[in-house]
Amino acid sequence: MVVSTQGRIVVPEGLQSYGGRCIVVQTTWDKKAARILVDLADIKVSDNKDGFISTMGLGSGVAVAIYDPQVRVGGMLHFLLPDSQLDRKRALDNPYIYADTGIPLLFRRAYKLGAEKERILCRLAGGGSVIDPDHLLEFGARNTERAIEILNKNGVQVKGQCLGGVQSMVLRLHLRDGRTVAVKSNGEEVVL
Repeated sequence: MVVSTQGRIVVPEGLQSYGGRCIVVQTTWDKKAARILVDLADIKVSDNKDGFISTMGLGSGVAVAIYDPQVRVGGMLHFLLPDSQLDRKRALDNPYIYADTGIPLLFRRAYKLGAEKERILCRLAGGGSVIDPDHLLEFGARNTERAIEILNKNGVQVKGQCLGGVQSMVLRLHLRDGRTVAVKSNGEEVVL
């Protein structure tokens, strides 16, 4: 086996490259690294500098990733619907379903770990038409518009985004340096 200098990619000898591209057989992570998974309609915030936060299955839902580089605090929300007025009872049961209730809670949790709004870098991913390729319902577009509206209203600039389209994606936020990467279902990686 050959291990990369970062100690993260393990490749059997003789298969290090094929056509100039590395073949990744198994990915291993530093044992100290905390892998924090954000489910649908969920939120996670952390100050573990050796970890990363990630969400999968981004379709019409939107992931809001925030990071304060000074204190290395990051967080992520994966919301599904734009406005809690659609179902107030449901919003009380799980405020992370909606942009208007989830986004403020994401920031509040980050503030509790020392993040400050003025330093926060914000990135967005998702908002596509994965189950509605004909764009009849526009759930993804409405989710995206609502997230940007809430962030703008509160003076938060979006520093990077990977929004729209008809592919699902994964979003990963590295807490050591704030690097945020969206991986589309076709394998394309977009650094935000």
